[in-house]
Amino acid sequence: MLTRLSIRDFAVVAHAELDFGAGLTVVSGETGAGKSLLVDALGFLSGARGDAGAVRHGAQRAELSAEFALDDCPAATCWLAEADLDDDGACQLRRTLRADGGSKAWINGRSVTIAQLSELAALLVEIHGQHAQQALLVRPQQTRLLDDFARHPDLLAATGESARRWKALQQERDALLARGDVAERQGWLQHQLDELQAQPLEPAVLAELDASHRRQAHAASLIAACDAALDALGGDDALTGRLQQLRNGLQRETTHEPRLVEVDAMLDSAAIQLDEALALMQRIRDDLDLDPDALAEIERQLVRVQDLARKHRVTPDKLAAHRDALAAELESLADADARLQRLDRDIAVALAAWRTAATALAASRRKAGDALGAAITALIGELGMQGGRFEVALEANASDSPDPNGGERAEFLVSANPGQPPRPLRKVASGGELSRVSLAIEVATQGQDAAATLVFDEVDAGIGGAVAAAVGAKLRALGASKQVLCVTHQPQVAAAGHAQYRVSKAAQDGITQSSVAALDAAGRVDEIARMVGGADVSKEARAAAKKLLDSH
Repeated sequence: MLTRLSIRDFAVVAHAELDFGAGLTVVSGETGAGKSLLVDALGFLSGARGDAGAVRHGAQRAELSAEFALDDCPAATCWLAEADLDDDGACQLRRTLRADGGSKAWINGRSVTIAQLSELAALLVEIHGQHAQQALLVRPQQTRLLDDFARHPDLLAATGESARRWKALQQERDALLARGDVAERQGWLQHQLDELQAQPLEPAVLAELDASHRRQAHAASLIAACDAALDALGGDDALTGRLQQLRNGLQRETTHEPRLVEVDAMLDSAAIQLDEALALMQRIRDDLDLDPDALAEIERQLVRVQDLARKHRVTPDKLAAHRDALAAELESLADADARLQRLDRDIAVALAAWRTAATALAASRRKAGDALGAAITALIGELGMQGGRFEVALEANASDSPDPNGGERAEFLVSANPGQPPRPLRKVASGGELSRVSLAIEVATQGQDAAATLVFDEVDAGIGGAVAAAVGAKLRALGASKQVLCVTHQPQVAAAGHAQYRVSKAAQDGITQSSVAALDAAGRVDEIARMVGGADVSKEARAAAKKLLDSH
């Protein structure tokens, strides 16, 4: 539910802070005062294309923000969580429109794309009016509304599940057939695999091969270095012998200088390290050998690995994984023919299951469509479209492939006047008629669309008297289950509201500005009296206003 709308430097509004509650809130005002600006503001917050003309003259940018309570909108709560934009149950939409035509959007203080703003707003607010994008005009939404009205979730689930099963099996079959001739593919894979399996390719093996190559390639220099080190470290005249002589000399003097004991301990540790280094050096030297044949064999293997890597278009360290992948594919092809036969049987079963579920779904939709059409036809008659007719047409999908949404889609048709053939709702020319039809749909379906806030603009265009009273009554009834905002110039509709705002305009510093004010009980009497009798409010107009208000 919309709880607050903030407007700054938007069109002719310098600043407005509006609080909203549950039920029906009406917005009234003189012609040209800017009543529809509130609808326009919500439209921009719902992702409408940015317009530099929406920025108040003299300002650099317009700022719009709306806050929503999510208690009655679980779909929006889930969307925020999935998008990582949730904030302890808060939901704030914000957008700026610059004078140069640019715009930015935020959700809960975090920058988002206009597409994201629009996606979330569609779950929060539904705008009905000739200048607004309406989800009711979109055929998928019409189908969803019909399904909600029919209350057949089990049929929808069965149809969707069988369609997805069929698609998954079909994709598996297509992938198997895309491999071409299985026998030819098997032969090619086996050849490639034999080639790769003839050479050890594990990363650890390749690393050791590379290390062995380096050792063999530098064997002469390694041997010379090891021999020189052994000569320097070993023997009486070598480093170890001199170190022992040094220790012997120092040990004789320890009685005169006790600290030399500590020095001797350090030299003893060094002597141990030298002995260990000497032993390791000897082992390394023993392992070294000038073997041209061994070097040639290692180089042959390295060249073979490089050739395989180039041939298979992978790096050497990926050859083992590539080999294993070929082996897995070869194994999967072992029973390809049998798998193909099983897939054909499973696909036929899934298709039959979908047709059964889709047929049952279509029957339920037809029954619900007849009931919905009759209910809305009666409602639009009450709303000033006597003789009008509403129908729900079901059109079969162009493709025979199983569709998760069934084998047909709904189209809302309406005839506004007697004798006229029903036409698609999206092609109805009159904005007022379109709004009233939308109102009738919402009332008939009890507001079963996802949005918790419904906005009606121009819903009472071209009507008055008893018809306007009927429109007001329907809006108020809808307000029992949804939050409803309605821009109106009809006193009968305004009187039906639970709350009312008045938009007025005045010239300030030579610039026309609009202001929005919440009306108390006395203010509502005055405003509705003005709507009844014009600028000069008479006692009779006040009495009529009170009577209208008391009727609700």
